[in-house]
Amino acid sequence: MDDTKVAFTPFASLNNFMRPDYRLTVIRSALQALPTLPESLRNPVDEMTRKVVRVPGFRHGDKAPTLLKVVPISKAFEKSSELVAAVIAAWAEAHADLRQKVYDLLKARNWELLPVDADRTKLPGFLPKWPKGEDYETLYKAFTEMYPDVVESIDNVSLMVVWLSTRLPYQLVEPAQKETPPTEDKQPAD
Repeated sequence: MDDTKVAFTPFASLNNFMRPDYRLTVIRSALQALPTLPESLRNPVDEMTRKVVRVPGFRHGDKAPTLLKVVPISKAFEKSSELVAAVIAAWAEAHADLRQKVYDLLKARNWELLPVDADRTKLPGFLPKWPKGEDYETLYKAFTEMYPDVVESIDNVSLMVVWLSTRLPYQLVEPAQKETPPTEDKQPAD
């Protein structure tokens, strides 16, 4: 039996790394994509919106038009890890081409990752250890070199790196010290 415990920081910790204007952009993008996404991604966003989001003039926030929901969801996004996970999962699916490219980039750089299509929302949060020397600028430069014809913002590439790696750069570690993300079927003990 493996008694190793893995430390996680809640998904809402992502807010410490996002500018408020970019948070709104991500939420708007995820909400606009919802009608085209699978039910397994739509339902959690709608459910969390119903639970934690208050939209003036609407009894159920999930029934409000997208543009009226963005700011209230952004406020709830700062506190609710479940909402963060649901929205970012929808955003990542809406950007499936970018997701695959960032996944391939990270694999080429020897990052340990869950499969690209793994349900990261089932994890308790992000790993706080980040490989030293792999800052957002370095990764973005590598992305633009690997995909010279792809026009993508550093913000989008960085968020996709965070989501796919399930890591936030709280603690920089040598690559040999990286925690291995848990598998989908073996979750860490509390």
